[in-house]
Amino acid sequence: MKKGNIGNAPDLKYLKIDNTNSVFYQLPVSELVEHALVNQEGQLSDSGALAADTGKFTGRSPKDRFLVEDSLTKDNVWWGEINQKMSPANFEELFSKVATHLSHNAIYVRDCAAGADPVYQITIRVVTETAYQSIFANNLFLRPESNIGLQPEWTILAAPTLLIDTPDRYGINNENFVAIDFTKKMVLIAGTGYTGEIKKSIFSILNFILPIEHDVLSMHCSANTSKEGKTALFFGLSGTGKTTLSADKNRKLIGDDEHGWSERGIFNFEGGCYAKCVGLTEEKEPEIYHAIRFGALLENVVLDQFDRPDYNDISKTENTRVSYPIDFMENAELSGIGKEPENIFFLTADAFGVLPPISLLTIDQAVYHFLSGYTAKVAGTEVGVKEPTAAFSTCFGQAFLPLHPAKYAGLLRSKLEQNPHIKVWLVNTGWIAGPYGIGRRIKLNYTRALIRAAMDGSLSESQFHKHEIFGLEYPTSCGELVPAQILNARALWSNDEAYDMQARRLAKLFIANFAKYENELPTAVREAGPKIDIEVML
Repeated sequence: MKKGNIGNAPDLKYLKIDNTNSVFYQLPVSELVEHALVNQEGQLSDSGALAADTGKFTGRSPKDRFLVEDSLTKDNVWWGEINQKMSPANFEELFSKVATHLSHNAIYVRDCAAGADPVYQITIRVVTETAYQSIFANNLFLRPESNIGLQPEWTILAAPTLLIDTPDRYGINNENFVAIDFTKKMVLIAGTGYTGEIKKSIFSILNFILPIEHDVLSMHCSANTSKEGKTALFFGLSGTGKTTLSADKNRKLIGDDEHGWSERGIFNFEGGCYAKCVGLTEEKEPEIYHAIRFGALLENVVLDQFDRPDYNDISKTENTRVSYPIDFMENAELSGIGKEPENIFFLTADAFGVLPPISLLTIDQAVYHFLSGYTAKVAGTEVGVKEPTAAFSTCFGQAFLPLHPAKYAGLLRSKLEQNPHIKVWLVNTGWIAGPYGIGRRIKLNYTRALIRAAMDGSLSESQFHKHEIFGLEYPTSCGELVPAQILNARALWSNDEAYDMQARRLAKLFIANFAKYENELPTAVREAGPKIDIEVML
């Protein structure tokens, strides 16, 4: 194993890192895997993918994320529980602690970029103390061939073994933290080895820069395109099928998670994918399954005695993950760029069993449901959840939005008004014929057929009925692949009154959640949501 790529290493003095003897710069993945094995960061699976253990944290820690409050952010950031304030002085002190820590350890430095459209691209340097984190940065971000070694626009310093023993002194809550300084263009990550913190820090940065500086809508969505260049976007929270439904053998994947929508079209922020592994099978998700090979990084996935991944073993966490370069997908659009979308799908796993399998939205309804960002939690997904619980994450990505949601919603509305041919659909990938525990989850092949029919235009030719409480227009037929009876959510229940009661219950949750936006949106948007002051037609 090499002691360090010293001759080619960039000058890190701007980072206060004085560590010229143990800098591993821009190592190829094969060498990073070797380092990870020697460092005992993980082991090789039978497919060749490195299986790493991220330690104490197997997911993000939202309560430990901070943004520096200064003249740039003070009046722009949506401050609160999501975006907690940090003073410039505290950031500077923590910067010194992280830099000192990294100066005393071997470090891995990787130069990369985010934003497939060169007009909006930012350059990034990721400095980590583990080899597997450097593999992650290689897999997830863009891998440019030029400008390597030059000082980048943004820098991430990741020190998972650094624990802050006096958090109160620095205005943080625990020994671990993530801090973003938009003026210094720097991210500090300490006390956590979960790689998703690296990924979502850059997403948060782009969610700040692009809407403010370029009027580009940044989106937490996947995207794919047809051979004819017809693009589709898929928005959805965890467990709604966003990654699964966008991985279609008949379409090219632009990206699985983060995109921008400019006047030039759609562009991926990343150069790779970060997929959930729980319950993964070759039959259900062949594209993802076959992407797990040498160069891919499994996280917190348990290997059996023969080094085979057990995707059903959630003893470490339910949030098992794999990252891999996007060209590991057979049908990837390697440019990361697509035309403006023809169809947009808002995915929700409705465990209340109320919403139709698919509905066509008006522009006002699209803005309403975009701001709502609804899905549901069911028993087993979180401690203490024993019955369906509504979960609202505005813009389908609340945890990563530095700006007020109205900014993103305004950009979406503008795009839809400028392009009236775009169709927006609300898709229920959750329960039908009753709530969770009584009903059943809609079959994946039905959802796929509905989405394909929406994209090829045939679904629009169906007759549509209007949902009496939610005001949603849903089709009454979809060819031979989807039974017509499943399209009417109410008709599937054995008791109409029970359905109406459940629908009103869910409607009240929508209305209560949306109250915080009422003073900042047009009346038409406020009225595009469900109504419970009308008599349900029986």
